[in-house]
Amino acid sequence: MLNIHCQPGAKVSKVVGLHDGYLKISLQAPAIENKANEMLIAWLSKQLRIPQKQIRFLSGQNSRQKRLEIWGSITPEQIAQFLTP
Repeated sequence: MLNIHCQPGAKVSKVVGLHDGYLKISLQAPAIENKANEMLIAWLSKQLRIPQKQIRFLSGQNSRQKRLEIWGSITPEQIAQFLTP
């Protein structure tokens, strides 16, 4: 499980740090028509080097605070290493 606070409409997609216990990620995509959610999944897939189908929303599709489930052959330690600001 990964708790994320998204900031859509940023200049660059990147991990910013922590925000209220959530991993804060800025995304280039705007928060309209599900573009930010699609970009978040694609960006995480690239950063974590796993297929997009191994990442799914548990909650927060319409919120800045999102809860994602990530599964497969990746450990929590690897996720932390790949998503360090």
